[in-house]
Amino acid sequence: MSATLSAYEGIVGSAVIRQLRRLGEKLKGTRIVHVNSTREGGGVAEILEWMTPLMTELGLNASWEVIHGSGRFFEVTKSIHNGLQGHSVPITGKDWKVYEDVNARNFERLRPALEEADIVVVHDPQPAPLLKLCERRKGKWIWRAHIDISRPFRPAWKVLRTFVEKYDASIFSMAEFAQPLPHPQYLVPPSIDPLSEKNRDMSPEEIEAVRNGFGLDPSRPLLVQISRFDRFKDPVGVIEAYRMVRKVAKVQLVLAGGGASDDPEGTAILEEVMEAAGSDPDIHVLLLPPDSHRTVNALQRLATIILQKSTREGFGLTVTEGMWKGKPVIGGDVGGIRLQVVPHHTGFLVNTPEGAAHRIRYLLHHQEGIERMGTTAREFVRENFLLTRHIREYLTLMLVTLRDPRANFIQV
Repeated sequence: MSATLSAYEGIVGSAVIRQLRRLGEKLKGTRIVHVNSTREGGGVAEILEWMTPLMTELGLNASWEVIHGSGRFFEVTKSIHNGLQGHSVPITGKDWKVYEDVNARNFERLRPALEEADIVVVHDPQPAPLLKLCERRKGKWIWRAHIDISRPFRPAWKVLRTFVEKYDASIFSMAEFAQPLPHPQYLVPPSIDPLSEKNRDMSPEEIEAVRNGFGLDPSRPLLVQISRFDRFKDPVGVIEAYRMVRKVAKVQLVLAGGGASDDPEGTAILEEVMEAAGSDPDIHVLLLPPDSHRTVNALQRLATIILQKSTREGFGLTVTEGMWKGKPVIGGDVGGIRLQVVPHHTGFLVNTPEGAAHRIRYLLHHQEGIERMGTTAREFVRENFLLTRHIREYLTLMLVTLRDPRANFIQV
């Protein structure tokens, strides 16, 4: 459960909280329904976990619904997800029928809430067909794309577009992700909750307990990548970079993450990672349950350098989390990571394992750079990527959408 708004005043200032309360007054009683495909695992669920209660505190009638599906459904939606991120994927007519049929069954369950809502926010491709089914809708519908669809596999996007083009608006994390659509498009980068279990301050005793629990050596630098075991996160590439660094520095590597109920590929990717790690005692591959927020928090605080060597990334909340802990981040030069990692200021952007290894070695030889970048990174997150900015932009675009905007492209 998220903290109350007043708890954030010491972090963002009282003026920010007053502004949110004024926006909430303008939307008081408005019925908002968020819909996604999983209650836990992944950044979308984390965002909705704090966003829904804070919207409620501000006076909105906010709720969060989750669609349910079979294993086959999530295999299809994973293929759609991969296709939107540029992979050539075979999605047949039968696959699209499975996709639509599961959404139809979910719609019957969710019909009352969706028909009566003033605003429905549908997150990512999985529930996108719900709008087409809601013929008696009362309110406005917004499609929120959290992934990088800047260069989609066109056959996949061509079909999905038939579902999302009917929405009243769409939200993307970056302008580069936006696609030609016949409705207003908004730019809203994601954010973190600084008071959540994953980001709150921790005592030295808590942090040391995690270090000891995983057998990490306090005398050697620690490289940490936290993410789902997903091909686009390139965990095998991280191991390759580690091995290059290991030739000149005695470092340790933690690859920690879990799965999500809407991602059926995680087990196969984890097996690839375990094979790549082999028997190296200094590579710690940790499969964590979804509620391991304190463990993740501690691992990020123990890190010397945070890695997020993604090859596609909608945003990368683990980048934000690492920066909030005052750590430099070496991230893939893709997607939303580019919004956060400012080269030579908050970290470095890389494209290859060799590039990652080069930047790791550079930082290990410049301790003052690690400290300086970490300080800059934390303030950069405070100014740009905390939940108060995020919810302000959501409330603002809801006000505009309810007033039937005429603009084609708006950044709030």
